[in-house]
Amino acid sequence: MNNTISKTPKWITDDQLHVWHPYTQMFTAPAPIPIKKAEGIYFHTVDNRKILDGISSWWVNIHGHSHPRLNEALRIQADKLSQIIFAGFTHEPAARLATQLIERTPKNLNRVFFSDDGSTAVEVALKMSCQYWHNQGQSQKNLFVSLKRAYHGDTFGAMSVGNVSEFHSRFSNLLFEVQRVSQSLSSIEKLLERERERVAALIIEPMVQAAGGMIIWPSEFLRHLREITHRYNIPLIADEVFTGFGRTGKMFACSHGPIEPDLMCLSKGLTAGYLPLAVTLASEEIFEGFLSKDRSETFFHGHSFTGNALSCAVALESLALFDENNCLNRISQLEMLFKTRLDSIANLSQVKETRGIGALAVIELQPREKGGYFDTSGAQLTEAFLQRDILLRPLGNVLYFLPPYVITDQEVNRVFDTIEEVLDSEI
Repeated sequence: MNNTISKTPKWITDDQLHVWHPYTQMFTAPAPIPIKKAEGIYFHTVDNRKILDGISSWWVNIHGHSHPRLNEALRIQADKLSQIIFAGFTHEPAARLATQLIERTPKNLNRVFFSDDGSTAVEVALKMSCQYWHNQGQSQKNLFVSLKRAYHGDTFGAMSVGNVSEFHSRFSNLLFEVQRVSQSLSSIEKLLERERERVAALIIEPMVQAAGGMIIWPSEFLRHLREITHRYNIPLIADEVFTGFGRTGKMFACSHGPIEPDLMCLSKGLTAGYLPLAVTLASEEIFEGFLSKDRSETFFHGHSFTGNALSCAVALESLALFDENNCLNRISQLEMLFKTRLDSIANLSQVKETRGIGALAVIELQPREKGGYFDTSGAQLTEAFLQRDILLRPLGNVLYFLPPYVITDQEVNRVFDTIEEVLDSEI
């Protein structure tokens, strides 16, 4: 025992003594697995295990870990410029990235506001839409509308428009008023008609409600929702933090409509999982609502690392790789392979439903005593997969597979073979 302790690197002990990990019940959770490096789709542990990253490290990695092109882009930029104040100054990587994002996103989105993560990108969109109306002399328009089982992040504004009570119910008395609607177009239209003089914006996760249970919606829903919001002159915010950069088989999920939102939030895959970076894209109409000689109508938002040059340089190289590697074609191949394997798994007695879109495969299991995020099957399955050197992290009884696009067909089949094995033996 003493021998084992003496061989444990000090940084691992330091972690256990001092680090508070996210979304982790520190009283009951096993000690975190120490990783010494990551490469391709694998983590390499300090005890020389090789764990397949089946969730793209919380949905951020698209080209694989430690990609040489991204490493080089980061190194080159670090030699030139790492970070400067972005108020009153600018730099080439941010300007080029903004231009490339505008070229790829819906054509009405002409302005890019930089921030640092998905929650903040959503906060920015909420504040922009609310202040836009305030600047037009319509300060009564401060009510937001969102969908049931929506998740938009963990900061207070993002929690307010979210509706995953397992995460945020303890803060409910601190959140602002939001009207939540089911995915019924008639109920949404009735609400917008009734509250049109109060509604600042409607926010959605286009095509996939991710943390709410990997719920997939038809493209017709997206189109009709845009038509309704146009009818009542309600800005539409598309939260593409999860769905952006190919996850649903299109570069952005809004393309499934296709629709043009008034505001779009991006993060996660923006830097291919390398560095924190987010953007909120806005239409020219929203942007012009802030142009005034009255300085109080300025959009007063920012943070110290806005437009970070290192992050922007990596994001630019990631976009280049996306195009050069024809990632959308690879995602289409993955979607077909996923469907074949899901069709087989759907016949298992433990499975309630399978579904998928793009590079996302979802297996909803029959719920146990609780169901939902707190279903006991989630933690049990996570541990069972880790024992087999695969990282899958179910949302309760909803098991999903969302790998980096560089995964091979052989590795995909290994994961699905393991899923079938685990479901047969553990559930």
